[in-house]
Amino acid sequence: MSSRNPKGRTTIEVGADGVAVITIFNPPVNSLSLDVLNSLKESYEQALRRDDVKAIVVTGSNGKFSGGFDITAFGGIQEGKFPAPKPGFVSIEILSDTVDAARKPSVAAIDGLALGGGLEVAMACHARISTSNAQLGLPELQLGILPGFGGTQRLPRLVGLAKSLEMMLMSKPVKGEEALSLGLVDEIATPDQLLATARRWALEILERKRPWVSSLYKTDKLESLAEVKEILKFARAQIRKQAPNLTHPLVCIDVVEEGIISGPRAGLFKEAEAFQVLLHSDTCKSLVHIFFAQRGTTKVPGITDRGLAPRRIKKVAILGGGLMGSGIATALILSNYPVILKEVNEKFLQAGIDRVRANLQSRVKKGKMTQEKFEKNLSLLKGVLDYDSFRDVDMVIEAVIENVSLKQQIFADLEKYCPSHCILASNTSTIDLNLIGEKTRSHDRIIGAHFFSPAHVMPLLEIVRTQKTSPQVIVDLLDVGKKIKKTPVVVGNCTGFAVNRMFFPYTQAALLLVERGTDVYKIDRAINKFGLPMGPFRLCDLVGFGVAIATGSQFVLNFPERTYKSMLIPLMQEDKRAGETTRRGFYVYDNKRKASPDPEIKKYIEKSREMSGVKIDPKLTKLSDKDIVEMIFFPVVNEACRVLAEGIAVKSADLDISAVMGMGFPPYRGGILFWADTFGSKYICSRLEEWANLYGGFFKPCAYLADRAAKGAPLGSTSDPAQSRL
Repeated sequence: MSSRNPKGRTTIEVGADGVAVITIFNPPVNSLSLDVLNSLKESYEQALRRDDVKAIVVTGSNGKFSGGFDITAFGGIQEGKFPAPKPGFVSIEILSDTVDAARKPSVAAIDGLALGGGLEVAMACHARISTSNAQLGLPELQLGILPGFGGTQRLPRLVGLAKSLEMMLMSKPVKGEEALSLGLVDEIATPDQLLATARRWALEILERKRPWVSSLYKTDKLESLAEVKEILKFARAQIRKQAPNLTHPLVCIDVVEEGIISGPRAGLFKEAEAFQVLLHSDTCKSLVHIFFAQRGTTKVPGITDRGLAPRRIKKVAILGGGLMGSGIATALILSNYPVILKEVNEKFLQAGIDRVRANLQSRVKKGKMTQEKFEKNLSLLKGVLDYDSFRDVDMVIEAVIENVSLKQQIFADLEKYCPSHCILASNTSTIDLNLIGEKTRSHDRIIGAHFFSPAHVMPLLEIVRTQKTSPQVIVDLLDVGKKIKKTPVVVGNCTGFAVNRMFFPYTQAALLLVERGTDVYKIDRAINKFGLPMGPFRLCDLVGFGVAIATGSQFVLNFPERTYKSMLIPLMQEDKRAGETTRRGFYVYDNKRKASPDPEIKKYIEKSREMSGVKIDPKLTKLSDKDIVEMIFFPVVNEACRVLAEGIAVKSADLDISAVMGMGFPPYRGGILFWADTFGSKYICSRLEEWANLYGGFFKPCAYLADRAAKGAPLGSTSDPAQSRL
């Protein structure tokens, strides 16, 4: 570990008052690498040995206490590159037997962040002083593990069982002020008075003017045993209902219970044991992979390594105030970008502005926004019917209907009315950007900014570059993406880009199965059980059959040799079934939009089966959930391999994060290619070949997948194909 991060350390400074200040130093967030933890132990032992030290204050450098355990160490430990610390080394040896058991009192001085292991270090001290805006929390469950430095035992004793479970199971941090009211911190101080207050507290504890509290043995905040039983029972029921595929939240509850029933020391041992097991689980490996994949999307070889600084985008214009345009406008004004919204007439313009207003009002209703902020954000939006205000915009995002000639006309107009530095972006989800910009001379500043619906909520932004898009424009849009709190993924220009192209076989595989005898609702249930928010048919109803047919036809047109052509959706649409909006699609919907199966769809399936010239396959009528998941997702894996091999995606991790954030693929499975590698390329290839022989070319493995299978190599990894084409 030390070779990875030699800068991680703690420093010790003893003042004239006899207080030793131990400072954690490991920029940017003072993460607790193994170096830092060993150094913390040494600094403590030094402070305890020295006669000139009466008391100890622990703090972090540069206004941050600590963001927690160094997650980069997880991969190394999981792969056996370096040994894990022995179970209980931190929670028992350092924090309980050195910090907590010391004969000199310790006070934590918390500013900025005290998350995960950072908060666990603070809780081992005898008091905590915090700034009002500091964030305190135990978010470890987001990484498939549990708090492993004693947090499962100390937090319930400081804030009570119910609140501690909420903080741990929901990874929900609290601010300093709330932490004070909960009893997690003992006093609030301003940043400039933080250290002085902590020093004073440390000396007052020594002089017994304040209680000398070991959080591990505190019991006044714990509920009665009868209440404890009820709270734990309720928490377990909620987890089984909300996260049926996850075991680590239940393990966390078991560990908390052990400490309450058998005492905190027994709880610490159980925590240390459970942490080791969970660290090596598939869930932890998957979630750690997603954690780094999300942070790695902004590193684009040949683009972000050129030293280009993003230009300041001061004003953005949006063309089209429909669902997408108004959602994009909402996302921008929420991050304080002035926005001009252009529509073709007054009626459409007013409807667009009303949509933005409704998006913001829903935030006010949910308590996520004050009325004052609502008015301030809304004032950043200006509606127009012509291009006069476009003369000083820095970026335009076109979000009109998917019509090539309309988009071509718009881009020709934009070239005339916008300044020469202005970025010309399209929110198209399927149309080739070279075609959109065909009638312009500005190919270097044309780029795709593909948001997902609803645009102000969904976290992914696909940045689509052509071979002519300038690196500066890509860097600018990456910066805007981060500022509007999206995860931006840079992809190449092709039909469907990365997400829609990867997932077009998702619906087509489901249609193929249905026409050959698999039940529609069984497919949706299996996919939902696997971890997606909804199955392919419920999703079709949600997006609407018009969209499903329009996007589907793009793939049939561009990839005829590997698309499955089914008439099922067009047949249903002809009969005025168009999905949720018409209250009838694959499901029927009541007034509250609750979906129920509809026996009537059988007649449409029979008719489409007849038109496709296929017969019911008895094997496919009784598929297991596992087989359904494989037959639906292995074609998606196959297409993801093509996207990677063609250089449309920079790296496999970008496709993993795109699947999670764009399609709701479960993050605890690590994304589409990471998940595929848990089966191995040989297995996937052989299954696809088997189905291709039985059901046709739709399943045929692509060359990249076949090649990886022949070598027994993983599909996604550091050995991604060279992306020199773009």
